Amino acid sequence: MKMDYKKIDDFIDGHLQQNIEELSQLCRYPSVSARNQQLPETASFVVELLKRRGFEVKIGSLIGAPVVYAERRGGSDKSLLFYNHYDVQPAEPLELWNSDPFELRFENDHLFARGVSDDKGQIISRLAAIDALLDQGTDLPCTIKFVIEGEEEVSSKNLAPFIENNTELLKADGCIWEFGGVDDFDQPIQYLGLRGICYVELSISTANQDVHSGLGGSIFPNAAWRLVWALNSLKDQDENILIPGFFDDVIPPSNVDLELFGQLPDMGEIYKKRYDIKEFIKGLQGGQDLNVSEAFMPTCTICGLTSGYQGEGSKTVLPSKASAKIDFRLVPEQSPEKILLLLRDHLDKHGFGDIDITYLGGEAPARTDPEHPFVNLVVESAKEVYGMPMIKVPMVGGSGPNHLFIKHLNVPIVTAGVSYPGSQNHAPNENIRVVDFLKGTKTSCKSNN
Repeated sequence: MKMDYKKIDDFIDGHLQQNIEELSQLCRYPSVSARNQQLPETASFVVELLKRRGFEVKIGSLIGAPVVYAERRGGSDKSLLFYNHYDVQPAEPLELWNSDPFELRFENDHLFARGVSDDKGQIISRLAAIDALLDQGTDLPCTIKFVIEGEEEVSSKNLAPFIENNTELLKADGCIWEFGGVDDFDQPIQYLGLRGICYVELSISTANQDVHSGLGGSIFPNAAWRLVWALNSLKDQDENILIPGFFDDVIPPSNVDLELFGQLPDMGEIYKKRYDIKEFIKGLQGGQDLNVSEAFMPTCTICGLTSGYQGEGSKTVLPSKASAKIDFRLVPEQSPEKILLLLRDHLDKHGFGDIDITYLGGEAPARTDPEHPFVNLVVESAKEVYGMPMIKVPMVGGSGPNHLFIKHLNVPIVTAGVSYPGSQNHAPNENIRVVDFLKGTKTSCKSNN
């Protein structure tokens, strides 16, 4: 069936308010997976949205948050799979929001709410694209499948069995991932891989209660110092990770990767201005080296520290407990399971057997071949909408469960979406621009053909 893209684009423009209303309804669900908050309720609303479009829907898993699977047959033997998630990050700190994070706010052609970019706006955009395609006739141009889960923000801890047990059901010629959008220069970006992650909490208890520092300061062990010394053994002041074997499985970027990174804009000065930083680590200046390091350098990041008294004024106390949350971002072919073993072995050998490790989640890195025909099809599909093709980025620094789809379904994964660099994903005042919502939706239509 030949598509009239002028009518499709006009339909998308003309139904913007209807799509915003559905997005507003979806954002009202405070579906914070870190707290297991309203996940079944949000999944039920997602099911309703899909059924409105004539999809056959089923709940794919009752372990953890519901996994929503949907399918609508199309007019060809091709199948396209969309992966999305309906869970969101916590909204805190609430005092930094300019409005209720779970009530969609429109201001200056922006839409603000928790999840409006990551990932509820992406869901509604794809449903809006399907509405526009269905307006052309009775059939979609190809079979469309959705996997929409509710635990992406907590490392998709129950998604693997669903993917492994439903490989035939999920079989597709291509997959469009949960995010996408434009860069600082409004050029559409094609992200082709995700780093892995190993997220842990290190904790120690040295007494059954906090102690007056005058009593215990010179005779009791201090949990905070024990933790600091343990953390100090993981990384030196030159930002080198000191865990033996940590880099053994790392595969460096290929010549094609380096060439693609070399074609990307120099983000050095932009990052310095946006985040008010004076310099980058390891002497990085900008350009290709910065772009490559951002995606292909494994990390060891302290995400949070907790111990003792942090309130106003002073309290002379020797802490009995201390903890730190750490994420390790991993590159091909590192695995979170191996990093966890290496971390335990390292702490033990350095005399920190009293430091407990709690594994909070992890995912392997994975990527798609930049020259795959499906990649090039989607890259070129952006031309009519943005006036230019997508620029290819071999891998991005974030993480997600794309490895499950690549490993078990052998499907190429691409990105196309509605975000921009100022979307503030995971931060207060998360937002998208209306213009990006419209363009992302129109691009999704062309990627379906």
